[in-house]
Amino acid sequence: MSLINQTSRSNVSLKPSSRRAETSRVYAHPLPIIFPEPTYKFLGLSLTRPLNPHCTALFDPLTRSAWVPSSGDATLLWQRGFFGKGDLSRSEPSWLARQINARKMKGKALTSEEITAKRRAERKQFKLDRAKAIAAAAAEAETAFNEQGRVIAPGIAPDGTRIIPSAATWKPTSAPTPSEKSPLDVAPDEEEEMEPIQDLEHLQLSLQEAFFLVWALDCLTILHPQTNVSFTLAEIWNTFQNSHIPSLVPQPNAPSPSRFDNPFLVSYVAYHHYRSLGWVVKSGIKFCVDYLLYKRGPVFQHAEFAIVVIPVYEDPEDQANSPFKLQNAEPFTWSWLSTINRVNSQVQKTLVLSYITIPAESRVSPKALSSPACFAHYSVREVVLRRFIPARMRD
Repeated sequence: MSLINQTSRSNVSLKPSSRRAETSRVYAHPLPIIFPEPTYKFLGLSLTRPLNPHCTALFDPLTRSAWVPSSGDATLLWQRGFFGKGDLSRSEPSWLARQINARKMKGKALTSEEITAKRRAERKQFKLDRAKAIAAAAAEAETAFNEQGRVIAPGIAPDGTRIIPSAATWKPTSAPTPSEKSPLDVAPDEEEEMEPIQDLEHLQLSLQEAFFLVWALDCLTILHPQTNVSFTLAEIWNTFQNSHIPSLVPQPNAPSPSRFDNPFLVSYVAYHHYRSLGWVVKSGIKFCVDYLLYKRGPVFQHAEFAIVVIPVYEDPEDQANSPFKLQNAEPFTWSWLSTINRVNSQVQKTLVLSYITIPAESRVSPKALSSPACFAHYSVREVVLRRFIPARMRD
C-alpha cells in the first residue's frame, strides 16, 4: 500500500478523479503507526523511530467495547486502518459533519447517511406515485367499459405514452418548504450568532479491535471506566475475557477463567489472522456473518469476502464441559448455510467458512492462558463456499 503523506481536505468541489486522489491521500496509511523513510542508517539498520499516536479509550463493560472520546484520536484511528465506528453514524464518525451540513449547507454537501435517507425517501415516493397511477388507470379503464362498452389498455395514453411511471422514467419532485432558508438568505449577523455544535459522537471499538491496537500495535491506552486509571496488558487480558461472563463484574486484578474456548479468544484469533494478512476487518452483522474483509477500506470499494467463524473443539470433552455456548459450534443445517450463502452472493461477496481449532486442555496446559502467547496453539482453516447457479454454471 502507498505511504503518501496525508494532506488536509479541500473545501472546493472536486472532479471524480480528483476526489479519488484526495481520498487516497487522506486514507494513505494502512495502520495508525507510521514508518517514515529512514534518514540515518548504522551498519545497514535504520535508526528512525516509527511515529506512534498513542490514543486513549475508555472500557465499557455494558457494551463490551472501548470508547474513544477524543475526536482527534477517533479521526486518526478511522483514517489509518478504519478501526471502530461512530456510535451515531453507520460507519465513519460523521455526526458532527451532518449537523453542520444541516445548519449551514442546507443539503448541498450530503453525507453517506443523508444520501441513503434521500434515496429511501425517493424510492418510497416512487412506489406511492406508481400505486396512484395504477389505481387511476384501472378506474379509467373500468369507467370506459361501463359507460362506452369499449376496452382500453390501462396505463396507455391516447398518444401511446405510458401513464404509469417506471423506475427509469420517474423523477422526484421536491418543492422547498417556505420555512427553509437558503444559505444566501441568511444574514452575516445571523451566522455569527449560531452557537458552535458540540460533538456528541465517539468512536466505538470492539474488544477485538481494541486488543489489536493495544497488543499488536501498542498505540492505544485503555482506561478504567470508573477510576480513569490505565489498564496494564495483563489487566486488559483478564478484563476482556471476563466481559463475556455475565456473572463476573470486570475488575482490573481479577483473574480470567482458564478456558481456551472463551468467546473473546476465539473471535480475536480470526480477527488477528485476517488483520495480519493485510485485510481491513469490519463487523459483518448486516449480512448475517461475523466479519467482512475489505482490500483497502469501506471508502474505496465494497467488501470482497464474508467470514463465518466456526469454532472446532480438538477434544469433544472440552465442549461437553464448557460453560460457554459458542455460536456455530454445533452442526448447522444446510438450509441455514444456503440462506447465508444466498444473502452474501446477492451482494457480490464470497462466503468463507473460517474454522478455528480450539486446543485441547489435555494437550496444552491451562497456564498458557496467562498471556497472549496462547494464540500460537490455535489454528485457522478456511473453506470458500460459492453458490451454484444452474443458469450460469451449465458448462
